[in-house]
Amino acid sequence: MYTQFFNLKEKPFNLVPNPNYLYVSSRHQNAMAFLEYGLSEKIGFVMLTGEIGIGKTTLIRHLLNKIEGDMDVGVVFNTNVYSNDLIYLILNEFEVPYEDGISKARALDIFYKFLIEKYADGRNVLLIIDEAQNLSHEVLEEIRMLSNLQTDEDLLIQIMIVGQPNLREMIENPKLEQFAQRISVSYHLAAMDIKETKAYISHRISRAGGDPCLFPSDVVEKIHEISGGIPRTINLLCDAVLVYAYADDKRAITRDLLDQVVEDKGGLGIFTKERQRQKSPAPVPEIESVPNDALWNRIATLEQRMDHMAESVEKELSRVSAKAEGFRDDLIDELKKQLEKEQARYNPHVLADTTKHETLANFEKWS
Repeated sequence: MYTQFFNLKEKPFNLVPNPNYLYVSSRHQNAMAFLEYGLSEKIGFVMLTGEIGIGKTTLIRHLLNKIEGDMDVGVVFNTNVYSNDLIYLILNEFEVPYEDGISKARALDIFYKFLIEKYADGRNVLLIIDEAQNLSHEVLEEIRMLSNLQTDEDLLIQIMIVGQPNLREMIENPKLEQFAQRISVSYHLAAMDIKETKAYISHRISRAGGDPCLFPSDVVEKIHEISGGIPRTINLLCDAVLVYAYADDKRAITRDLLDQVVEDKGGLGIFTKERQRQKSPAPVPEIESVPNDALWNRIATLEQRMDHMAESVEKELSRVSAKAEGFRDDLIDELKKQLEKEQARYNPHVLADTTKHETLANFEKWS
């Protein structure tokens, strides 16, 4: 589309992670050094955290390309799982055959035998769990238990957990103290500053065969302000600006084009500080301060009103109760009169004989 227009071999700002376009900033260099150290020293647990779109996946893929051929790697992306399902996902990732319907204990035994075989062949096993911030405490504990699979001298498996910043907050939970103690190497990948953002944009355009100065400084500064130094958002903005420039037949990238992109995008996929301020809750209005004496007077007045209302309610309840009691007595008197009238309609002697016969019959029935 715009690649020929700007003399590019390919699109430089694809959102799909591509290790070939990795810009190794000082932060990325530090992260890479920590991760490589953890793997080379066969440390059990390694952790990498960073904001959404910071480039964690790209960094991991770049690292995997550098790993020697003596390592088997399995990557678990689906982290919304129950603790009992994790072992089956791991077996699938390492392509370990197993029969459907086997128990969790049997699955663990199969995986342990797989690790022993790899250890005997001189191969290392690395399990990478992405989006680990979605894991429950139970699943994290299952992962910790996997690290217990070892020989007397060596670990049989290394585990790398990758996630967003709140993963660190999760692990600080006292319930996960044992898990936290297993993490020997960890690194948090922070956002890029303005200097790194400019170098990042120039690097990607150069990799695509274009002019590294295609984006002028004022546009780069605005892109950094909008993106907060997050590579994924930078890619989204730069790609859209190139599309708009191509559509308008403009070879010069300007602030006006960028402003048009932001306006038309409506914030979709772009999180600016300005938009975050707009979405933040409105400040709570301050309550006018009231002198202490006036406040206590108001409270006393309210208490008097409440006492008066309580007294009125109590009187009304008493009146209603008395009225109901009188109504009940009148009703009972009326029923008695009706009963006497009904009894007078019968012959007293017949009524007495009937009652006598019924009494004798009942006596014979129960005797």
